[in-house]
Amino acid sequence: MKKMKICLVSLTVSPDTADGEAKVVRSHFDYLRKRGYDVKLISGKWNTDLKHPDIIQFDLIRKRFLWVFHFNYKVIKFLRTHNFDILHANSAKAAIPVLFSNTKRLITTIHDFTPFETQLTRFPFEKYLIKFIACKSAIITTVSNTIRNKFKKFLPGIDLKKVLTIYNGIEERFKPYPRKSTELKRKLGLEGPIILYVGRITAYKGVDYIISAYHIVKKSNPKVNLIIGGTPDFSMGKKYQKWIKQHQDISFVGYVSEEELPYYYSMADMFINYSSSSEGFGLTPLEALACGTPIICSSIKVYKEIFEDSALFVPPKNSKKLADSILNLLSDKNLRDELVQNAQKVLSKYSWDIVINRLEKIYKRLNPN
Repeated sequence: MKKMKICLVSLTVSPDTADGEAKVVRSHFDYLRKRGYDVKLISGKWNTDLKHPDIIQFDLIRKRFLWVFHFNYKVIKFLRTHNFDILHANSAKAAIPVLFSNTKRLITTIHDFTPFETQLTRFPFEKYLIKFIACKSAIITTVSNTIRNKFKKFLPGIDLKKVLTIYNGIEERFKPYPRKSTELKRKLGLEGPIILYVGRITAYKGVDYIISAYHIVKKSNPKVNLIIGGTPDFSMGKKYQKWIKQHQDISFVGYVSEEELPYYYSMADMFINYSSSSEGFGLTPLEALACGTPIICSSIKVYKEIFEDSALFVPPKNSKKLADSILNLLSDKNLRDELVQNAQKVLSKYSWDIVINRLEKIYKRLNPN
């Protein structure tokens, strides 16, 4: 049977950038290739030339907003000179140039409804774009049933039969690294328990509440440490610099490389993800669980769907309750062991083999020949 020619289109791709969407599309690319498909991945080049013959990274004008037109122009030009059986866009923004290539087989992944649930932008453009792309896509994939159900609220006119859930997967490299984590802890000069957050630093991620909870915990346990990894978005830049100056007891480590990320997870005594809204999945806490580290998450619906009984859940925007959960987890070894043990059943649902099996079925539904 002839293998399909597939083109993935994404604004970002790992390890050129480290966001969750970039990691997911790179995994789709790698695992589809392992199964023998002819796969191309189109993306922008933001930091690093990946030097892969089937990953086309376009150099872009980096001035604000100009890159959008430059990216769309280059992708349209490429797609109009190449033929594919499947075109799969990794976001509504990435789908714009695909539509102009006159395809009737567009699949779009909508990871979340951030423009509908946060105030990250004052302009409604992204809301209209998601609605438009959702209408034009033959199939829409989402990364959780929570997001799929939100179509009823935000895009009630969309036929839910064409909205399909494909969970994200976890790479096999996310596992405990006791020796590497000990070396990293020594390198950072840390003693005592470690609380870890790694991810985007933006308003709805709740990093300010994690910092407040940490200082409450430190009154009872002076040896506790907090590590914050990741870089701030445009709106949080000044606040982030203020935190660095104001909180000398916190380790702000900035960008954490894909290579070192499992070592950070393994080193931590707990991982916290305290978003107040607009999460589609929760990849970083899942990776932490795979490294044997218990997690605390906000009690939003998507986290309860993904993590089931393998996490402690705390209502968002409540530093006191978050601090209580941190202290509880630090003092109760049986609870830590129970959460990690419960995680084994949860983690088995998120292997990339299962994810790609589901993706193959969707591709074949759109291209049965």
